[in-house]
Amino acid sequence: KPSMTWERVALQSYRCFRERQTARLAPLTLLVGDNSTGKTSFLALLRALWDAAAGNRVPDFKEPPYDLGSFEEIAHHRGGRSGRAETFAAEIDVGEYHFAVTFGKQGTAPAPIRKLLKRQDRWIEQHWEQDELSSLRAGTASGTWDIEVPPDRKFSPSGSAAAPLSSLLAFAESDKAELREFAESWSMALPRDSESRPFASAPVRSRPRRTYDPARVAMDTEGDYIPMYLADLHYRDRRQWECLKVQLERFGQSAGLFDEISIRQLGRKDSEPFQMQVRRYDGTLKGPQRNLIDVGYGVSQVLPVLVELLRVDHRDNDNLRPLLLQQPEVHLHPSAQAALGSLFCKVAGPHRQLVVETHSDHLIDRVRMEVRDRKTALLPEHVSILFFERGTLDVRIHSLWIDAEGNILDAPNGYRKFFMEETRRSIGLGKEYVGTSSG
Repeated sequence: KPSMTWERVALQSYRCFRERQTARLAPLTLLVGDNSTGKTSFLALLRALWDAAAGNRVPDFKEPPYDLGSFEEIAHHRGGRSGRAETFAAEIDVGEYHFAVTFGKQGTAPAPIRKLLKRQDRWIEQHWEQDELSSLRAGTASGTWDIEVPPDRKFSPSGSAAAPLSSLLAFAESDKAELREFAESWSMALPRDSESRPFASAPVRSRPRRTYDPARVAMDTEGDYIPMYLADLHYRDRRQWECLKVQLERFGQSAGLFDEISIRQLGRKDSEPFQMQVRRYDGTLKGPQRNLIDVGYGVSQVLPVLVELLRVDHRDNDNLRPLLLQQPEVHLHPSAQAALGSLFCKVAGPHRQLVVETHSDHLIDRVRMEVRDRKTALLPEHVSILFFERGTLDVRIHSLWIDAEGNILDAPNGYRKFFMEETRRSIGLGKEYVGTSSG
């Protein structure tokens, strides 16, 4: 099965992005820039694009961990007489496919009013008016067709989003078989199951508890499910638990956070309460087991990110779900932030895509060094740094590259200007020495 890596995204009239913006995506994409420059909005749009493209749900811009508000708060406000945009649009290249969607206002929320799917010389376009599928057009090298939609197939955006494109074409004439094959290939290429949908992590994860009561594992963006998930593995699948435990401890040791992690049962049955414990080693001596709540906030904040990165029950899939991570370095010491950068380089690849919003220079520098030192299979072209730069009326996205020596290429003057000025100030140089290179 070919890799379905997101390669390029474009957006227009969306939130703080007025003009059409394009950004290069890679197996590891890092989002950097000042606060309130649209990085979280960008992550929310990626998930919305996936939902619109997969066709299994109407994109919800208020679903946690993102709450972008109503259409009035999402469509770009142009200011002055121009007012607010009546629509906003986005496109994405996934493998050999190109998908585009335009959102209009349905009630108070955004909803798709146009979808376009293309692959080489084949394309399918859908339009909605007043909550009904009004037209279905398609084309191949053989020609272009306006396909009549039967009265009983007047799908609303929510109705048609629940059915793959292949079912929309099921009533087309037999000579449209190549179109149905095209639609079916898209449905297979972009899985519709929940396990393939991008996982979005909140910037602040759940607080640790001293004792946990076993409960059904239900995933959430803040990582409340993690203790239950780990305990369930510990009780029911010791092979997977031991495999994940080794991976977690390997990171804990490299980050200086913990050397051992364990589940402590407080009864004889797996239905009774349990605790999560970690401990450190001092040379050959093992320290005491300590409750997760007693070892600082960093461990509990990074644990949901680590588990989702390292879960072994996903490893049989050809393409693992993309991860959309907000500030995974929260509450971590600089050395642990750097270790997280190393882990991203080990995990990211053609079949596992990470899009990470970060304010950590230590994490970014570690990624650069990992590429330079060739310690993982991640190549320079597998890393994209997107710099969000605030302008007068909107935000511009700059796509930056890393070369084989770990240097950052195509960086504008604004990138890292603050860090450069602070460094020069600390060694007694004035602003007149601040250059424009950020490699």
